[in-house]
Amino acid sequence: MSLDFAPRPGAAPLSAMIRSQTGIELRLLVRNGEQLLLALVIPLLLLIAGTHSGRVVDLGSGRSIDIITPGVLALAILSTSFTSLAIATGFERRYGVIKRLGASPLPRSGLMLGKIGAVLIVEAIQLTVLSLVALGLGWQPHGGVAAVGWLILLALLGTAAFGALGLLIAGTLRAEATLAFANLVYVLLLVGGGVLVPLSRYPAGARTALEWLPSGALGQGLRDVVAGSAPGIFPIAVLLIWAIVAGILTAKTFEWE
Repeated sequence: MSLDFAPRPGAAPLSAMIRSQTGIELRLLVRNGEQLLLALVIPLLLLIAGTHSGRVVDLGSGRSIDIITPGVLALAILSTSFTSLAIATGFERRYGVIKRLGASPLPRSGLMLGKIGAVLIVEAIQLTVLSLVALGLGWQPHGGVAAVGWLILLALLGTAAFGALGLLIAGTLRAEATLAFANLVYVLLLVGGGVLVPLSRYPAGARTALEWLPSGALGQGLRDVVAGSAPGIFPIAVLLIWAIVAGILTAKTFEWE
């Protein structure tokens, strides 16, 4: 009986490389304290504070917890798919990690799919935890199974739009500039981007502008869904446009180092 110990050089199957890269990206995300702060701590604090937010911020008619919960879910998607992804990728470029990965058998598409896979896993945990806490605080969503389906669709579109934008700035700016810019955008959208406060509470001019932002489209779409109605074509179209345009720009401008 002869044994064949001849080497068999070659790359692993693409699916195996993507699974491995997803696991690596997931471990890097959960080990970072700042990312966990953005992903869960801040949204949870805002959710808990939202039970009494009607006394501080005019959220309109209705129960505060029902109004602010979809906004907190949108904020969780923003924090992970945009801010966390942009900062992590920016510093990976600075330290030469992405350059080294570029020299490996892992194709660029595999790297991007690995990052997206890790983001989606984190978001699934975020949305589950936040929804359970909100239900414990008295949140009463409507729409049943259809609402869950719409929520998943909006979450995927929001992730695509914000993720493409995060990779766009991370692939063109220096790491320090990416850190500052991503955090600044996060704060601005949190305060006045139509995420926590419904678009109906903004002046007419500001409302029109916010409807075209991915934050406003995602926040309003989620509010419509948990209220028991379909999100409408406009928010879906806005998120899709942002995802396509930012994705094309990222593909053309992303630099490995």
